Amino acid sequence: MEYTEKEAERLFEEAYNLHMMGEIDKAIELYKQSIDIKPTAKAYTFLGWAYSMKRDYDKAIEYCKKAIEIDPDFGNPYNDIGAYLIEMGRFEEAIPWLKQAIVAKNYEPRHFPHMNLARAYMAMGKLFDALEEANRAVEIAPDYKPAHVIRHQILGMLN
Repeated sequence: MEYTEKEAERLFEEAYNLHMMGEIDKAIELYKQSIDIKPTAKAYTFLGWAYSMKRDYDKAIEYCKKAIEIDPDFGNPYNDIGAYLIEMGRFEEAIPWLKQAIVAKNYEPRHFPHMNLARAYMAMGKLFDALEEANRAVEIAPDYKPAHVIRHQILGMLN
């Protein structure tokens, strides 16, 4: 690995640490510096996530699309786009992105797009579809408590 690639990784790690500490603006700058050295799907996806935390969903989606251009098999940006569209109230538009995340070759954690599909379907009043997705999330990640919570919410709405 050449020096520039190591520097890009170092900047990404530093950005991620700042991101987790809530230093979003500083994280954004370092993600961008990392991308300037070596653009990666992961760095673009995390840059998008940082912008989503500032509620700049359009910019977040733009960066996720750049991630997909670099690595169309990386599932995270598809799920993230779906999640951002849900936050924007664009539920129908989110569905194909989330379905793409489900079939992406390189993606963990697999239960997230099912959770997001359940959220989208709930918002659209498609409770049986929502329940199906929540059940899939529970099957994939039985210890993930939010999957059980959303499943019970949907069951309560169906009663």
